[in-house]
Amino acid sequence: MEDLKQFLEEGSGFLGIELGSTRIKAVIIDDGFRVAASGSHTWENRLVDGIWTYTMEDIHEGLRAAYADLLKNVSASCGAVIRRYRAIGISAMMHGYLPFDENGALLSMFRTWRNTSAHAAAEKMTALLGHNIPDRWSSAHLYDAVLRDEPHLKELRFMTTLAGYIHFRLTGEKVIGIGDASGIFPIDGKTGDYREDLLAVFDDEIADKGYPWKTRELFPRVLKAGENAGVLSEEGASFLDASGSLQSGIPLCPPEGDAATGMIATGSVRRRSGNLSAGTSGFLMAVLDEEIRTLHREIEQINTPDGSPVAMVHANNCTTDLSAWVSLFGEFAEEAGLSLKPDELYGLLFRKALCGDADAGGIFSYNFHAGEFLVDMERGCPLLVRRPDASFDLAHFMRAQLNGTIAVLRLGVDRLREEGVRLDSLTAHGGLFKTPGAAQRIVAGALRTPVRVMETAGEGGAFGIAVLAAYLVRENPAENLPDYLDRCIFSYARVTVAEPLEEDAAGYDRFMEGYKAALAAEKAAAEVL
Repeated sequence: MEDLKQFLEEGSGFLGIELGSTRIKAVIIDDGFRVAASGSHTWENRLVDGIWTYTMEDIHEGLRAAYADLLKNVSASCGAVIRRYRAIGISAMMHGYLPFDENGALLSMFRTWRNTSAHAAAEKMTALLGHNIPDRWSSAHLYDAVLRDEPHLKELRFMTTLAGYIHFRLTGEKVIGIGDASGIFPIDGKTGDYREDLLAVFDDEIADKGYPWKTRELFPRVLKAGENAGVLSEEGASFLDASGSLQSGIPLCPPEGDAATGMIATGSVRRRSGNLSAGTSGFLMAVLDEEIRTLHREIEQINTPDGSPVAMVHANNCTTDLSAWVSLFGEFAEEAGLSLKPDELYGLLFRKALCGDADAGGIFSYNFHAGEFLVDMERGCPLLVRRPDASFDLAHFMRAQLNGTIAVLRLGVDRLREEGVRLDSLTAHGGLFKTPGAAQRIVAGALRTPVRVMETAGEGGAFGIAVLAAYLVRENPAENLPDYLDRCIFSYARVTVAEPLEEDAAGYDRFMEGYKAALAAEKAAAEVL
């Protein structure tokens, strides 16, 4: 504890903060890339006038609460007072729409990645540009606002993502990491910047509106991992740390989205590697040798934090409904006089799922709390369907829950394979994999791919952005990011690997046959309920 106190008070740690969908997490890693301290704040998005959002008060107070919790935990463990870090990194849920006027005032509600309200605009923009523009991309929300003639566009002078906004508040710099930028507008693989040809096409399309801006002028400047993204200002230090202890002048790495920090947390930035992040939403990313040239609405093309092309499959919905069912069983356990900690409850139910048949015995779970563009659904409605002769017991019920959690990702992987993308292995992280073994085995079978889980799986993006902060001040500036991760972090990481079992793979194929056939019921439920 004395060593830790000295380390932290000397300002030797690296701070990473990620604003996720349900939790804001702050971690400090040491120079051995171990988590020295952490803090968090739980929050939830709101559905306001049909838009999934967080208020500015939610964002500001949540960020400060997570950092205050970190300081409280540090004080309780070793009594340290933190004034400095060697570097800081900010990450957040990707995409969405945060528009500001020239004075920095927000012009409309923050529209998060979870919204599918820009679906028609995304479809039209995809056809216009010949490049897949998903519903939740920032430019899709911009175009949606244009098509709706929203009055705030006349005052618009800057737009960014949540990570870009927090970084701006801390540094005054309007910059963005290339991974997060690739969720704003298509990136040119040669220049590492927004595609000028597509910007010109888009500006021509909206020229008759007479807006006092060109689209590029609205976007933050693109940076790659390791590039200087500014320093913590005095105003930024006061904004983050209510205690007043934090000093200004600390360097910050480029802000990134949660998809990019997921790649870092799993060491999946080298070409032909891949990773899967399973939380409120699900991401599956395969780092490519070269971009896929065929247009697929199911496949997004984004970038690693150092600029390599990535094919990404994204599911708006992943673990939310699963967690709701686990919570229901927890409530029942309490009524029965049993006190189970969350990890115990999840472990019990996940292990029980492995006792059920791989096809879930005729039970199908649709976890759609929000819309899901991969199956052409603008809105969601969680649904459980079973055949009359289904094996309706706890084991098969839980197997259906876990199967349904990754079903949309499986549909995306099928499209990747049609394009010849090989998945030699996937490294998984996120809350789904905190319970050892169960979900890992089911995912391996579902995707017919070995699935690796590292000991940092539960730390996720906050750890990943802290690592990027460390990379910013690395000793050897010429060392590339994949080599840095392999040498400094993952050469000694404890890893478990689940190989796909044929019975799991064949059973999941059967599950998917029924799942796809009954999607019509899910769509009908979403429309009427």
